[in-house]
Amino acid sequence: MDKVLVDAVWFSGLTGCWSDRKGIVIIKAHFAYVNASNVLFLLQDSVMLYMICIRSSKPSSKMSIDDGGQGLRAGKEGVKESMKFTKMHGCGNDYIYMNGFTEVIAQEEKPDLVRRISDRHFGIGGDGAIFINPSEEADFEMEMYNADGSRAEMCGNGIRCVAKYVYDKGLTDKTDISVISCGQIKYLQLFLKEGKVDSVKVNMGAPELRPAYIPVSMCNDSIAQGSVAERMPGLDRIVGEPIIVQGREYKMTCVSMGNPHAVVFMDDVAGLEIEKIGPYFENHERFPKRINTEFVKVLDAETVQMRVWERGTGETLACGTGCCATVVACILNGLTKDTVKVKLLGGELGITWDQKENLVYMTGPAETVFEGEF
Repeated sequence: MDKVLVDAVWFSGLTGCWSDRKGIVIIKAHFAYVNASNVLFLLQDSVMLYMICIRSSKPSSKMSIDDGGQGLRAGKEGVKESMKFTKMHGCGNDYIYMNGFTEVIAQEEKPDLVRRISDRHFGIGGDGAIFINPSEEADFEMEMYNADGSRAEMCGNGIRCVAKYVYDKGLTDKTDISVISCGQIKYLQLFLKEGKVDSVKVNMGAPELRPAYIPVSMCNDSIAQGSVAERMPGLDRIVGEPIIVQGREYKMTCVSMGNPHAVVFMDDVAGLEIEKIGPYFENHERFPKRINTEFVKVLDAETVQMRVWERGTGETLACGTGCCATVVACILNGLTKDTVKVKLLGGELGITWDQKENLVYMTGPAETVFEGEF
C-alpha cells in the first residue's frame, strides 16, 4: 500500500504511532487529530477526551499513514520495544494499568517509568500506575505507584478497575475474586452489564485506628502543652484531635484503610484552596509515612461531600480508601449513619461500615478510557 507523509491528519478508529528520543507512543481512539506540532488530540463523539504532547527528536517527525486505514507509523529512528497499557478510572481517579503477566519491567526501572507516563503534559497522564501481576496468595496482585513514583499500599478506586480489567480481558471468568496489594488481600464482587464489569463492591477490611499502625505520631511539638496525647497517654485512637498546620488549628480523625488518612471536617470544602494547605498536611511531622488528607463537609446523616489531597499525587477527583476512612471518621464523631453516600469531584461512592463485623464495604463504578502502547 502507498504511504504518504503528513503534517496533519484526521483519522478514525485507528492507531497512531510517533517516535521520539525515548521510544514510541501509540494511542487508540474513536476519533483523533494530529496537528503540525505533533500534539495528539483524542476525541470521542466529537468531545475532547484526552490530550498528549509528544516531544519529537526533530521539528517535524516522519509520520506516515497508509491508505488502507492501518494508522500512523513512525520512522525507524528511536523506536524501542513497546508496552501495552490501558487507561482506566474510578470516579475520575485515573491510573495507567499494565498486565504484569505479559509486560515485564525490572523493579528498579518502575519508579522512573511511572513518573514519565503519569505526566499529564509529556506522558500518558494519570494519578499513577498499577501493574496487575500473578499471585500465589490471591487471584491477582495489584502493584500500585503514585504519580511521583512512590509505592502505595492500597487504592480503592484502583482495585475496582483491576477487577474490571481482569474480567473484561478474560483473565478470569469469576465474579467474586481476591486481589492482594502489599500483603493485604481484598475480596471483590463484580456486577456486570452487557457482559462487562459495570461496578464493583469491595470488602475493604477492618479500619485501623491504632496510631502506631496508621502511622501517626502521638507527639506534636506544634500543639501547646495539654494535648490529647499528653492527657491520655494510653490513647488507642485519634478522633477529633487538634493539629496545627500553617498556624491554623484543625481537628483530625486518623484512620488507615491499608494506607494512612487524616480526615478533617469543615463547613466549606468547595472553596478550599487545597493546593495550598494539602502539601503541609501531607508532609507534617505527625505523619512519618506522609498522609492522605480528606476535607469533608457533612450534608446530612447519609451524605457527605469530600475533597482529597493524596500523598505523592496531589488533589485527585476521588479516593476510594479516603471515602472509607471518611465514613469511619464520620461515625466515630457521631455525624452520620453507618451507610453513607460520598460525593466527590469525579462522582459518588457508597460506603458502609458494618460495625458488628468491623468491616468496611465500598461500591462504585470502574471504567475504561482508552488503550494503547508506549
